[in-house]
Amino acid sequence: MDARVREHAEIIADHSTGIESGDDVVIQLPKEAEDLAVALHEICGDRGANPVYLNYSKRAERAFKRSADDFTEPSHRRALYEEADVFVIARGGANATEDADVDPETNAAYNRAMEDVKRTRLSKTWCLTQYPTASHAQLAGMSTEAYENFVWDAVSLDWDEQRAFQEEMVAILDDADEVRIKSGDETDLTLDVSGNATLNDDGEANLPGGEVFTAPVRDGVDGEVHFDLPLYRYGREIDGVRLRFEDGEVVSHSAERNEDLLTGILDTDEGSRHLGELGIGMNRQIDRFTYNMLFDEKMGDTVHMAVGSAYPETVGGENEVNESAEHVDMIVDMSEDSVIEVDGEVVQRDGTFVFEDGF
Repeated sequence: MDARVREHAEIIADHSTGIESGDDVVIQLPKEAEDLAVALHEICGDRGANPVYLNYSKRAERAFKRSADDFTEPSHRRALYEEADVFVIARGGANATEDADVDPETNAAYNRAMEDVKRTRLSKTWCLTQYPTASHAQLAGMSTEAYENFVWDAVSLDWDEQRAFQEEMVAILDDADEVRIKSGDETDLTLDVSGNATLNDDGEANLPGGEVFTAPVRDGVDGEVHFDLPLYRYGREIDGVRLRFEDGEVVSHSAERNEDLLTGILDTDEGSRHLGELGIGMNRQIDRFTYNMLFDEKMGDTVHMAVGSAYPETVGGENEVNESAEHVDMIVDMSEDSVIEVDGEVVQRDGTFVFEDGF
């Protein structure tokens, strides 16, 4: 076993989840990540925790989605989630585009059926991470070895140091009322964030971490945004997304590629036409785009916004939590001709923060 797999498992167990004696731990990984499953089981054994291993197969999930007439909430899965203390989930798999031929309407129906069950899981201690596989290396345009180095370098940061760096941006956003994102000629968006909290993602729930994020007020988003970096969703690339917001709602949209999939996402439910998240990427170890949102949204010189559900912990008591079966992140490159303004003050210019040299 590569020693970095064991280190990855230890970071998950120590930093991300704090697995301890008596914890009931669900380990949900693709078969390609069996080495990580083995390392996590060893740690659970050493600590007196109780693991159960779920072998996640996107191929199997695709088969179910394509053959089922409708979807209902799986009560047995809810029972597992209610009883568990910790969840460790890794992406990977042999084919990053396995579910590309599932209809957007089918995905939306499946997500609606799973919404409450997923919310149960998110209420527990959890970590979502990535196991480096050949398929994701190919998607990123990298050799397998180079991609392994990329993933494990991003996972193995000094997370205390990274948290301190990001805390400077948290301090700016935490008492803010309005954030304005401007980039080029096509993005000028204002977001009301008054009363909402800003969280510091230092590699706990998401590993790697490397962002600060909050939620806009549900009806407090206005303007236009061009997401100039693509994303993969349900095995298909969506590129050139443009959204126009009025009073918090997407009132028009377009995409240069797979617009039908974007439409399906926005039509999932009422909440999917509102923003649930504004995030600012601050992990400079992630220095290239890889078609993997777990990494891409953390890149320095980017911001991302998610249509769909908000994280309840980011929403103040006086504000409404946007609820949706979807949460789809999309990225704006802020490295050139771009600024972030907070309450009228420029806090980032062309990717450089106000607290960094060269601002």
